[in-house]
Amino acid sequence: MFRRILVPTDFSVKSVAAVDVARDFAAQSGAAVILLHVIETIEHVEFQELKPFYDRLEESARNHLKELSETFVTKKLRVDQELIYGHRTQQIVDFAMQNAVDLIIMASHRIDPKRPGQGWSSISYSVAILSSCPVLLVK
Repeated sequence: MFRRILVPTDFSVKSVAAVDVARDFAAQSGAAVILLHVIETIEHVEFQELKPFYDRLEESARNHLKELSETFVTKKLRVDQELIYGHRTQQIVDFAMQNAVDLIIMASHRIDPKRPGQGWSSISYSVAILSSCPVLLVK
């Protein structure tokens, strides 16, 4: 059913739950999984001005991606690691379109029904609205 699953991760406990769901999907369907981390860039500040800061973030992110990938490799599942810079929502949506992704699995938070106007501007909600492929939100 799904051949390429994208899992955007910020390495939080909630996003690790989405990785777990993606691993189960991949095991059942034989799909390849792409673990994606987007390092949010700071607008109106030249990239080179903050390069040492971004380098530290990138090194940490690569270590986390490698650690998450190992859980796929031990189960003989196909997994790739991607790290990009930019605006998280836009980069996730663009990456999915450019890489023929069939499904995006990502963490989300619950919306409090007592406060219905709050929480709708999350990255997961924006990706779900803008994506051209199905999005599974893990709560």
